[in-house]
Amino acid sequence: MPRFPLPTRALIAAGTGAAALVLPLFGATQASAATTTAATASTTAVTTTATTAGYADNLDGWIQQSLAVMAQNGIPGSYEGIHRNIMRESSGNPLAVNNWDSNAAKGTPSKGLLQIIDPTFLAYHVPGTSLDPFDPVANITASCNYAAARYGSIDNVFGAY
Repeated sequence: MPRFPLPTRALIAAGTGAAALVLPLFGATQASAATTTAATASTTAVTTTATTAGYADNLDGWIQQSLAVMAQNGIPGSYEGIHRNIMRESSGNPLAVNNWDSNAAKGTPSKGLLQIIDPTFLAYHVPGTSLDPFDPVANITASCNYAAARYGSIDNVFGAY
């Protein structure tokens, strides 16, 4: 059973939007756990869970499933690089929300395991993953896609990005 209550996960296909700029996060490990109306609403959707997809429904399984999606889409990154950044950004809480930084002050708080803002999540969303930024696999995969475009790989990120 996961450590945190999770929104139900959906696997869907959709295109990406325009690129968006992400402002650096400082102290994101203090992000608070919160749910949004969108995350709550997603729990009622018809879904496929990580467990039924053959992956454990925990941090290890989410990273492993994301790495598989990334490999299919040519997105570089390693388990260690993803795990290191998740632990710094959210301490492994897929429902973490940063309500105090400059992004939050502008109305777009950073969300999820890798603390991505909605415009960046949508711009770097990977088809075949959920459009819910609180979905662990979608959050990891979109964040790694962004990090690859900006830094070459999530493995090259050692601080707020």
